[in-house]
Amino acid sequence: MYFSYGETETSYLSGRDPRLGEVIRQVGPVQREVDPDLFSSVVHHIVGQQISTKAQATIWARMRQGLGQVDAAALLAAGPERLQGFGITFRKADYLLDFAQRVADGHFDLEAVAHQPDQEAIASLCALRGVGVWTAEMILLFCLQRPDVLSFDDLAIQRGLRMVYRHRSVSRELFERYRRRYSPYGSVASLYLWAAAGGAVPGLTDPAPKKRAAPKRAAKKGG
Repeated sequence: MYFSYGETETSYLSGRDPRLGEVIRQVGPVQREVDPDLFSSVVHHIVGQQISTKAQATIWARMRQGLGQVDAAALLAAGPERLQGFGITFRKADYLLDFAQRVADGHFDLEAVAHQPDQEAIASLCALRGVGVWTAEMILLFCLQRPDVLSFDDLAIQRGLRMVYRHRSVSRELFERYRRRYSPYGSVASLYLWAAAGGAVPGLTDPAPKKRAAPKRAAKKGG
């Protein structure tokens, strides 16, 4: 299943912002997979923190094969050692088991979160151990398919904004201008900014100042 959008969203964004419209025209339809199951989506995103996409996919495949069903009962039955055997760190295993226990006990209501407004849903998800604002925003986009998610904390989004609009840096104030411009279809704008940041538009470069290499110190002579 892919994030669902169509001509309504792309026409609106193109009308509001010709530069983004040109990116949309050049890139064409973007297919990004979504996971409609909120429990497994939370687990998937915690697993994927601070590791490569390839490593996340490998661990996730092991989990799905080993557990059969990624749900609260399966995680609690597996326990910390088996979860670590899939390649998950001790800390992440602890986060996952805490989340699973909260769901099993009824202390975290998945169905309620799924129907909360964006900011309330983000706050609820951030109450979980191991979940911050960026992770919560990605869950809103790639699980709940909320239409207006644009994450300031996403480095690729910032890179895409720099590349499309030729900014050397993107302040919070500047970012909010774009968020308002794209609303109510910030999620679709995100898809195209990610595409731009990933090199999908030929000739588009990042104008951010390049970091200078630290000057080499002269070797001291012994004696």
